[in-house]
Amino acid sequence: MTVNLPQLRAFLAVVDAGGFSAAAADLGMSQSAVSHAVASLERALSAPLLVRSTPVRTTALGERVLPHARLALSAARSVEHIAAEAAGAMTGTVRLAATPTVCQGLVPGLLRHWREDQPRITVRVFEGDSSEVSTWLEDGTADAAVVIDPPPGPGIQLATDRYQALLPRDHPLAGEPRVDIRDLEDDPFLISPNGCEVRIRRIHGLAGLVFAPTHRVRDLATLISMVQAGIGVTVLSEVSRSLIPSDLVLVPLEPRVSRRLVLTGPPDRPWHPAIRTLAESAVGHLAEAASSASAVPAQGPTVAAAARPVA
Repeated sequence: MTVNLPQLRAFLAVVDAGGFSAAAADLGMSQSAVSHAVASLERALSAPLLVRSTPVRTTALGERVLPHARLALSAARSVEHIAAEAAGAMTGTVRLAATPTVCQGLVPGLLRHWREDQPRITVRVFEGDSSEVSTWLEDGTADAAVVIDPPPGPGIQLATDRYQALLPRDHPLAGEPRVDIRDLEDDPFLISPNGCEVRIRRIHGLAGLVFAPTHRVRDLATLISMVQAGIGVTVLSEVSRSLIPSDLVLVPLEPRVSRRLVLTGPPDRPWHPAIRTLAESAVGHLAEAASSASAVPAQGPTVAAAARPVA
C-alpha cells in the first residue's frame, strides 16, 4: 500500500469543496486528474473514501482518514515553508480561522494589507463560531486562528478590543463621550448569544445590574437592524465599528471591559512559518491605522505596540 501527498491533497480538496469540479478549480488541476488521484488513494486503501453524491460525502473510512490526512499535509507544509524561510522566500497558503465578528470587522482590512505587504503568502479565511475555530485549529483544517482571550500559551496579540454601547444616533445618550450601562437600564436590551455574552454579562454584573435581555437574535446583521428600528440597544466590541451604519453610533461604555484578539497556531504541532510574519505585519498595520486615527476618539480596537507572545 502506497499513499502519497498528492492523493491526500486531492481527497481533502474534494471534501472541503464539496465536489470534484470545485476541488479541481481550487487546486488548479483538471477534474479528471483530481478524480484519478482520489481513485488511486481508494485503491491503495482497498476501500472507498467518498460517496459520489451532491455534495460529496465521506464514507465511514473516509471520516476516519480525514483528520490524519489533514495532519499529514499540515506537517508537509511546515517542512516546505521552513525550507522556504531558510532560503529567504516566504511563500505559500495560510488557512486562517476566525469568528464572524472578527471576520467581518478586522479580517478584510488585514487581507488587503497582507496582499500588498506579503504578496507571496496567500491567506484563505474560514469563518465559524469559537468552538469551530478551535476544532479547525486542532484537526488541521486551519493553520492559524484569531482567537479571543485564549489561556496562557503561544500566541501574538493583535488588539485589545473594548466593548461599547450601540445606540441610534437620535438616542438621548448618543452624543455623550461615554455612557454608563446603568443609564441604559430602561432601554430594551438586545443580545446575540455568542462568545461575547459572557463579557456582556460581566459588564452588567460589575454595574450591579441583572442581565435580562428583551430579545435574543442569532445574526449580527439582525441585531444591528433591530437597533436601527428602535427596538432596543445593545453592546458590541469596537472591532464591529466598520459594520455600523451611519444612523447608529458606538459610544464608549462603563464599566470598561475588553477582550484580547490573539493570532495563534495549532497547540500541538509546529506552526506554519508564515504565521509570525503575518502577525508582525498585521500588528504594524493596525498600529499605524490607530495612530492615524488617534485624533478621532474610539476609531477602532487598541492594538498591541508590537507583535509579542502572549504569556
